[in-house]
Amino acid sequence: MSSALCLVVAGLLLRQLDRLRHLRSPAKLTAAEAMALQRSRASVWAPTLLLVGEWTQIAGWWLLAGVHPAGAVVAAVAVAVHFRHLQEISHFAVHGVLARGRRANTVLAELFVHLPLALGPVGERRNRHVRDHHPNATLSGVDPNLVELRDAGLVPGAAQGTVTRAACHPLTVRGLRGTVTGTGRALARPAGAVAVVVVAAAAYLLGGWTGLVAGVLVPRLWLYPQLAWLSLLGEHTWFDPQRRTGSRAEVEAGRCLRLYPEGVVMSAVAAVTWLPYGDLHHYAHSAHPAVRWNYLPAVERGLAPPHCTPAALLIGPGSLLARHRRALARPEDVLAVPAPGAR
Repeated sequence: MSSALCLVVAGLLLRQLDRLRHLRSPAKLTAAEAMALQRSRASVWAPTLLLVGEWTQIAGWWLLAGVHPAGAVVAAVAVAVHFRHLQEISHFAVHGVLARGRRANTVLAELFVHLPLALGPVGERRNRHVRDHHPNATLSGVDPNLVELRDAGLVPGAAQGTVTRAACHPLTVRGLRGTVTGTGRALARPAGAVAVVVVAAAAYLLGGWTGLVAGVLVPRLWLYPQLAWLSLLGEHTWFDPQRRTGSRAEVEAGRCLRLYPEGVVMSAVAAVTWLPYGDLHHYAHSAHPAVRWNYLPAVERGLAPPHCTPAALLIGPGSLLARHRRALARPEDVLAVPAPGAR
């Protein structure tokens, strides 16, 4: 167990080197100031060590999984969180702001995230996310993320029970089937298949069959997709956005939200689990997608708040899920064509 904990701590320390590289900055920044600052500090070595640190911690959890049944449960949850971290780190690589240079961003995302997690080509994700989603967020028939939500049953007129079940879509049989299908498509790439075999072999060598099942299969196919799904649900007011014109920030303020605006504890929990690496500040990211996560809080302080600031995600009348339920209860399609200039 001591070896496992040493790996977890070593990985945590490696991850801090990237944080320290970008640590010193004013409490409030304009987007232009943030981008100038991050360009001056951009490197390849710091994000590489960040990614190595994530995998070092994962290796520690694999080792722990083979020690005790309770360790396997902890490992499954912890590895799922790390997979979610890796997804979000690669998200900034897709935007070109993880490392210095477009090629370095692509290589790091492929080598450390997309290939070992069977997520598909980085180029396809870049087109889907940067080209298709960002300028068209919440637009029916255009935003690919909205298509995913609708496929899970989140459509106008949906019953409240359907909406509630959809919040746990990846945990359902249908959701699991979709995850397995998508993973299978990604494994069609020879490099992806090799990377997944390497990951599986490493988990088995460190934790045996328990390490493989609790440290790879359960988190990758079941728990991590659920964390990513919760993040997706909390990105926008998908079903009742306010169509606004004006600057990009003004447009995004009408279709984005800010979870836990006053909840210090919940913000901290979310930031280290299912909303890591700046995903808690998705509104600021949508307004200024070229800003690295380290500077999003400072940029957010200079933005007018979005129209939606729920204090909870799933539970309570003021939660975001309750808002989604109310919006979808209307039989008409509220995702109307936006006013000119809103895109």
